[in-house]
Amino acid sequence: MPQTDIPVRLGVQVQPQHHSGYFGIRDAARRLEEMGVDILFNWDHFFPLSGDPDGTHFESWTNLAAWAEQTERVELGALVNCNSYRNPDLQADMARTIDHISAKGGEGRFIFGTGSGWFERDYDEYGYEFGTAGSRLDDLAEALPRIEARWAKLNPRPTRDIPVLIGGAGEKKTLRLVARHADIWHSFVGSDDLQRKLDIIARWADTDGVDVSELVLSNQIRQDDDHTEALYDAGVRLFTIPIGGPEPDFAAVERALVWRDSKN
Repeated sequence: MPQTDIPVRLGVQVQPQHHSGYFGIRDAARRLEEMGVDILFNWDHFFPLSGDPDGTHFESWTNLAAWAEQTERVELGALVNCNSYRNPDLQADMARTIDHISAKGGEGRFIFGTGSGWFERDYDEYGYEFGTAGSRLDDLAEALPRIEARWAKLNPRPTRDIPVLIGGAGEKKTLRLVARHADIWHSFVGSDDLQRKLDIIARWADTDGVDVSELVLSNQIRQDDDHTEALYDAGVRLFTIPIGGPEPDFAAVERALVWRDSKN
């Protein structure tokens, strides 16, 4: 652990904020697929996270369904979905449906990226109970088995075993959920602390009797190339670069693609 005998993949998180209209997001997705990125991500919030707090913003899951229809090759998902905003069984059904929309005659391309939530404004303005960090993680722990069970019951079932990406690095709860449920672990943990976190995941895996030998490590492309190289050396194989409106930085994506290809 982790799984390192796989190619480096590049995701781009198209932040759904500060675009003059949805066409900006649509056109960015088309351009990024043509450029050769591997995964398109957005995020699951209702308001901008930077810049003008009342700037333009679009919802995550409906955006993902549109991408699933629009694109042909890239995988797609939220980085990350907020578990608090939707019933777990509904999340499973939505994921299954986007999986089928994206299949285009083959396997689906949806990645179920999820987390416990943190942005209090979303909760307050949309009427969700914010609770505590611990209670939100407990809710996620309860939701993940329900989601997996619903996938097994749906007719039709998903076209493939939908990959589960879990974001976060909390050692007592989040990393145990990673060990139990995740195919991909996404974090912002630096290379100097990554092995210690992986050891914790391994201990949780031993405790719960699960296999984490195929876990894929995910992190973010950094402006400091040496930092990104160190993450690669530590085992990270999925790197994501964020871009947002109103003028997405495609030049930064091009540089990241060159770096990805140099590793493959």
